[in-house]
Amino acid sequence: MFDFVRISCCVPKVAVANTEKNTQDIIKKLKEAEAAKSNFIVFPELCITGYTCGDLFFQERLMSGVNESLFKIASATENSEAVVVLGAPINIAGQLYNCSVVLAKGKIIGIVPKTFIPNYNEFYEKRWFSSAEDLTEPYMNSKNLFPENDYSYDIPLGSSLIFETENGIKFGAEICEDLWMPVPPCIGLALHGAELIFNLSASNETIGKRTYRRDMVKQQSSKCYCAYAYVSCGTDESTTDLIFSGHSLVAENGTITFENKKFLDTDYVLTADVDLGKIKADRLKYKSYKDATSLYQGDSVKFVKLPAVTESDGMLYEVRKHPFIPSEKKARIERCLNIFEMQTQALKKRLAITGGRAVIGVSGGLDSTLALLVTSAAVKQLGLPPTNICAVTMPCFGTTDRTFHNAVALMESLGVTTKNISIKEACVQHFKDIGHDINVHDITYENVQARERTQVLMDMSNEFGGIVVGTGDLSELALGWCTYCGDQMSMYGVNAGVPKTLVRWMINSLTENNVFPESTEILKDVADTPISPELLPPDAEGKIAQKTEDVVGPYELHDFFLYYVLRYGFSPAKIYCLANRAFAGIYDKATVLKWLKTFYKRFFTQQFKRSCMPDGVKIGSVCLSPRGDWRMPSDAESTIWINEVETLGE
Repeated sequence: MFDFVRISCCVPKVAVANTEKNTQDIIKKLKEAEAAKSNFIVFPELCITGYTCGDLFFQERLMSGVNESLFKIASATENSEAVVVLGAPINIAGQLYNCSVVLAKGKIIGIVPKTFIPNYNEFYEKRWFSSAEDLTEPYMNSKNLFPENDYSYDIPLGSSLIFETENGIKFGAEICEDLWMPVPPCIGLALHGAELIFNLSASNETIGKRTYRRDMVKQQSSKCYCAYAYVSCGTDESTTDLIFSGHSLVAENGTITFENKKFLDTDYVLTADVDLGKIKADRLKYKSYKDATSLYQGDSVKFVKLPAVTESDGMLYEVRKHPFIPSEKKARIERCLNIFEMQTQALKKRLAITGGRAVIGVSGGLDSTLALLVTSAAVKQLGLPPTNICAVTMPCFGTTDRTFHNAVALMESLGVTTKNISIKEACVQHFKDIGHDINVHDITYENVQARERTQVLMDMSNEFGGIVVGTGDLSELALGWCTYCGDQMSMYGVNAGVPKTLVRWMINSLTENNVFPESTEILKDVADTPISPELLPPDAEGKIAQKTEDVVGPYELHDFFLYYVLRYGFSPAKIYCLANRAFAGIYDKATVLKWLKTFYKRFFTQQFKRSCMPDGVKIGSVCLSPRGDWRMPSDAESTIWINEVETLGE
């Protein structure tokens, strides 16, 4: 469902050279993985015999034992919905090959021999095995493996086999050393459509090798735009000279999605889901991937058909509530500080060209606070005094004492030039000029204030001789939660690439690291203030009455929608499914559906505000700049998206 597939990485106990015992353990693990409803069940390199058999590979009894084992394991898959990939030595036309064997529905579907045979340091494989490059035949008959079987069939051979299920899932296999080479077989497989790559390995452990191996798998999955599953044999292999760790992991587009925990491990099944939808989306979007396929057009690949597999429900796939924010505190703080430095350097460059002076509106809210901190850091890095920043607070009908005092205190703590300009009289006069009743608190009432503030800032920029630094964030741009020719406009938008859910974390990270020690207590209170444009009068107690999330919806939901709409182009149905899973126990399905519909409506109707947005630095993988990541007609219709959302509640 929704392009999810389930993979089980199985590392069975190995009795070196005891094919009968190993077969029992493999089938046991296979059944365990089947019970977990896995689509693909993957075992290590040479798991039927053990990798460390040495010259026993030349023994006829061992090789006949392999064939017996393959028959039993193949038979065990006859009624299974899963595809099994396991390692075995195979005698092909009088030469021994170290192979990945693909089985389904009681048959061997294909055999992929190892291409690169290591013969250095602790490895001596060329003593026993030939390379896939030495193959002379494209097929072998099953009778060569199972002579007593009643029927025979041809088994495709080669390192360039791409297996394709009837429902369109494409995968390939390589073995251990293949991954370590400059141009591994999986490059060609991926460029010809394989979305899943399985690596059956027997990688011995040395200090530091686990990290290196993990980095290689991540990099390979990133370069190939694929999911890469790596399964290595465990500690039951012979320890005559080496120790094997049983390292298993899966990377998806450059991210490790699951991995065994123990440094030295064996006898386990690691099961999780991968999202092939992300891989398909990236291959569709990044045309360099398509361009790279031209390099391999001359290479011959062979497609091998398999029965359809029932796709996973994806319930084992981790879906984080806040995709823009690392869940681990250390990584989150590092991310926030890095973003702050990116914003600072971007604005520093602009100020260096425009004269080093800036004007910024400060409300006491999250966005303007972050923008002021960025501006302060940029001016400081230019070696200029903080008074080169003119920070303006512009109280009006909705301003509360809390936000006003925080704004003033923050400006004073940073030592910037401070202006307090009430816009009440100007707005009242404007209401009279256009004939608007001041007691009608509608969109006109709100936008008059927003545009008046922008006019003040623009005129102050002429008076002060500096550029207006914008404060609006990525989430507001996505929803169009900004006033056209009001807070939508500036001369440089430092927060344009920062989603709302990240802004608060950034201020908290700056506070925790004491980056602005003179402002610490103020910043703590700002971070604790409800999100509001403060355009409607406060309540009877003088507190914020207008809370943005009550009107437009929770920003954590909208940021979730935004990420999956822009980053992967997922359908409303898939995003709805993921959101319900991520926010289970926080929002019910009706609430998620309500705000998903709001998101699509606003995202489409508010594009005109993004089409003329100011310059602003890109921060992450999602950006809405019309000059960079997002080009969309302002009059595009949301009909088919909204229609799909409407069906989700049925």
